[in-house]
Amino acid sequence: MDPETVRLLLVGDEKCGKTTFLSRLSAGEGTSPIPILRDIDQPFVFNINLGEKKFRLEFSDTSSPDNWRLLDPDVIVICYDISQRLSLINMKRYWIDEAKRTFNRVDSLPIIILGLKRDLRSENDPNGIIYPQEAYQLAQAMRADRYVECSAATGELLKPAFEDICKTATKTTTAAGGQSEGGCIVM
Repeated sequence: MDPETVRLLLVGDEKCGKTTFLSRLSAGEGTSPIPILRDIDQPFVFNINLGEKKFRLEFSDTSSPDNWRLLDPDVIVICYDISQRLSLINMKRYWIDEAKRTFNRVDSLPIIILGLKRDLRSENDPNGIIYPQEAYQLAQAMRADRYVECSAATGELLKPAFEDICKTATKTTTAAGGQSEGGCIVM
């Protein structure tokens, strides 16, 4: 039986960690240094099994800003850099609106908020610390379906974040779809 394909689109500010996140997932835990994936290798494919069902998850990264609007995703993952407050602000002010303008069906697309570079969260940050609660509340206000965060550099929470993204993404293949009825859920 052929696996079901689910297309995920990662959007977010340049250098927020999207490519490093996908590169770490591709390389596996413990690989150092992390080999960075190339744009020409897109989509980045991960084959997973959930019980008896097989899925082919195709991740596309927005490092090529002109091309991402041509995609037809099943899930949108809005990424931000935990160590950069402007990245969090842009997620709210730009990326959610841009996704809504680009994809007419964004109200039916599951949206996951992914906080990256968790290892750089610092008490001494002059921009102020972005605590998980603040980002989670923003994700709720944006009516996102999930909020997850991790560090690709250290691997902290990488596996649980990927698993949660996979579970949300694979729900798009069911009749109910992948959207949460009650809004954002933190994992």
